[in-house]
Amino acid sequence: MLDYLGTRPEVDVAHVGIEGVSRWGKAALVTAALDERFAMVLIGSSGEGGVKPHRRNFGEQVENLTSIGEYRWMAGNFLKYGTERGRLGRKTANDLPIESHELLALVAPRLAFVSYGVPEQGDANWLDQQGSYMATVAAARAWSLLGRRDLGRGTDYRSAMLPPQGTNLLDGELAWRQHEGGHTDGLNMAYFLDWVDRKIGRGRHR
Repeated sequence: MLDYLGTRPEVDVAHVGIEGVSRWGKAALVTAALDERFAMVLIGSSGEGGVKPHRRNFGEQVENLTSIGEYRWMAGNFLKYGTERGRLGRKTANDLPIESHELLALVAPRLAFVSYGVPEQGDANWLDQQGSYMATVAAARAWSLLGRRDLGRGTDYRSAMLPPQGTNLLDGELAWRQHEGGHTDGLNMAYFLDWVDRKIGRGRHR
């Protein structure tokens, strides 16, 4: 799709972004991490396999994504980390060679906006909003290392506490906002677009 958009004169291919929620939030993150042609990403409520830490013992786990209900979402090599018995023996998230904040860090120094809702409105608690915020803080050093602004909350993920819902951490090229609704990024879309316009120096037509 991006190759096609590059053939269209009305598209500024240098400023194309990608977004997704839930399973598609995971996909948007992976796409932005691995394809540097995407200038920005909005990662909505991505949970395990997205921004949520694999090794954090809370909410959705690697074993959930390797189960019969969700295994088809993931690369085959990932599945071995949820096996009780197998040719390579028992494997868990602790055997993974990477952690979620490292995947997010691959987006740096480009624009990354991590979006979540609140459990009370339907953004399930097992998505681990707190853990995902911790991972975003842990990834922040990649932006500062490359001369960009991060969340402005330091890089000590161990002591990082989820800010109150509605707190706008939108000053850097790495951004975080937990909106007031449920399992969607629609309520953060206006914030995302205003943030992007500011970062690329472009005003939106209203």
